[in-house]
Amino acid sequence: MSVETDLNPFAAPARMLIEGAAEGPLLFSDTALSFWGGVDPETGLVIDQAHPLHGRCLEGTILAIPGGRGSCTGSAVLMQLILNGKAPAGMVFSQAEEILTLGVMVAEEMYGRSLPIAVIAPEAFARLEGLDVLRIGAGLVAVPGASHGLNDAAPPVALPKLVLSDKDQHLLSDAVPQATRTAMRIVVRMAELLGAGRLIDVAQVHVDGCIYTGPASLDFAEKLADWGGRVVVPTSLNAISADQARWREQGTDPVLSMAASALADAYLRMGARPTFTCAPYQLKGAPAEGENIAWAESNAVVYANSVLGARTMKYPDLLDICIALTGRAPEAGCHLDENRKARLVVEVEAMEGRDDSFWPLLGYRVGTLAPNAIPAVTGLEHAHPTADDLKAFGAAFATTSAAPMFHIVGVTPEAPTLSAATGGQALQIVKVTRSDLADDWHHFNPTNGDTVDLVALGNPHFSFDECRALAKLCAGRTKHADVALTVTLSRATHARIVEAGIAATLEAFGVTFVRDACWCTVLQPIVPPAARTILTNSGKYAHYGPGLSGKQVRFAALADCVAAAVTGRAPAALPAWLG
Repeated sequence: MSVETDLNPFAAPARMLIEGAAEGPLLFSDTALSFWGGVDPETGLVIDQAHPLHGRCLEGTILAIPGGRGSCTGSAVLMQLILNGKAPAGMVFSQAEEILTLGVMVAEEMYGRSLPIAVIAPEAFARLEGLDVLRIGAGLVAVPGASHGLNDAAPPVALPKLVLSDKDQHLLSDAVPQATRTAMRIVVRMAELLGAGRLIDVAQVHVDGCIYTGPASLDFAEKLADWGGRVVVPTSLNAISADQARWREQGTDPVLSMAASALADAYLRMGARPTFTCAPYQLKGAPAEGENIAWAESNAVVYANSVLGARTMKYPDLLDICIALTGRAPEAGCHLDENRKARLVVEVEAMEGRDDSFWPLLGYRVGTLAPNAIPAVTGLEHAHPTADDLKAFGAAFATTSAAPMFHIVGVTPEAPTLSAATGGQALQIVKVTRSDLADDWHHFNPTNGDTVDLVALGNPHFSFDECRALAKLCAGRTKHADVALTVTLSRATHARIVEAGIAATLEAFGVTFVRDACWCTVLQPIVPPAARTILTNSGKYAHYGPGLSGKQVRFAALADCVAAAVTGRAPAALPAWLG
C-alpha cells in the first residue's frame, strides 16, 4: 500500500526490521547485492563488477535493493562498514532479509551503533527508481515532507509470538556467562524477525564468521571468548583469511595474517574445531538427512539442504557462533517442511558432450533465474552428477541466488519426482538452453586466448577426488614457468593427498597448496601483485574474483585450466559442447 498525491509524491508504509530514522540521497538498484565480495568495507565502494552499482559509494545514502544475496559474510561486512563510518544511512528492501539485518543487530548489541532497515511492498519499491532523496522513519519510507498529511499508518505485520522455553529463559539470565546471554539475545531477536514460534536444538554448527573482514570481526569474537563463550554443540570453522601455519613462508601481509590468525584463535578458544574449510560436507561427521543444523557459508548451506537433505537456514555470519554458544536456533526457513518446496521449475535442454564446466555455468544461470525462490531443475535425471559436480553447481547457484537450497529432479534426495519437489503445485516453468550457457561463458570470458599468470583452483575447497583428477591431467606435462597453479583445500584433504602420494605428484608439476584459506580470502602474494589475468574453474570465483583481487578473471573447465598452466594462455574459443 502507498499514497501518492500532489503533496505526497511518494510515501509507503514499511515494516521496520531495524527501528530508527534516516534521510539521504537514494541509491537504487533492482538487483540484489552480496556485501561480501561486493562492497569494500574500508571505503564503502561497490566492487562487484557485475552489479549495476559498481563503483558507487554507499556511505550516507539510503540504499534501496531488493535484498542481499550470495555470501553469509555480508553481515560482518555491514557491521564493519557501520563501525568504519562508511555504511549507508539507512536501507530499504522489497522483502524481509536476514543476513544484512543481522549485521546491524550485532552492531547494536555489541557497539551501540545502528541504522534503520525498512521493507516495503514490491510495487512500492519499484516506484523508488528515479527519486533523489528518501527518508526512513516512523513506519514510513517517503520523500522528505511527503508524510505530512499522510493519515494511513504502516499496517501491522502479523507474526507468530515467539514462545521461549524454561531452557531459553535460563540462557538469557545472569546465571550464564555474558557471552551466552548476549548470543541468546541475538538469537531471540532474529527468531522474532523471522516470525518463528519457538527455538529448536541443533546437532552441529558451521561458523563462517571466522573470515577476517576487518577489526570489528576480530573484536566481536575476542569479546565473546573473553566473556566466557564456549560452544555447546560440535562446531566446525570455515576457511579463514590466511594459511595459519604457513603464512610467513608464503609472504602474506603480516598485519593482516596475524589478525586473521588471531580471529581463528578466538574461535578455537570457544571450543570450535580447527577445520578451516568452506566445504564442511567433505569432513567426517557430515550431517544426516533430516537433521537440524546451523550452517553458515552460502555454498555449504545449499549443499547441506539440497544434497545431504539436512535442515539449515542460510545463517548469517555472527549469528552462527551465537547459535553454537547456545545450541538454539529459530524454527523457521528450511527447518520447516513447507519452506523446502520448489517455487519455480527450470527445464534444462539436453546438452551432449558437456565437460565439467557445465555444472558451474548451469548453477550460475539457475541462480539468476531464481534469485529468491527454491528451484526444481529438470532435464538432468540421467546426468549422474558427482558430489563435486553438485558442489560446483551449488556454489555458483549460491552466488547469484539468495535461496537456501535447490532441487534437481531424480538426483537430490527430496526430489525423486517433480511432484515431490514442488509439493504437487503447478509452477512457472523457465528454460535453460545451450545458448544461455554460452552467454554465461562469454560473460566470464569477454576475450579469448588471454595470457594467464595464475590458475586458481579450489573455490570451494578442492576435494580428494578433484586433487586426484588434477594429478592425472598434469601427468607427463610441464608447467609454463610464468604461470602459477595454486590449489586451496582443507587441512584434512591435504593430509589425505599427502598420504596417497597425490601431493608429491602435483608438487612435481609445480602446483602449490594453500590450506585454511580459500580464493575469497587469500592475500598477496598468493595472488601475485604483477599478475594481470587469473583462470579458474569456479563459477563462484569467476564472479567474485575481479572485485576481490583487482585482476581479470577468466573461466574454463579443469582440463582447460591445466592446459593453460602448460601453454600460458586461456582457451582460445568457446568449448566445443557449447559451440
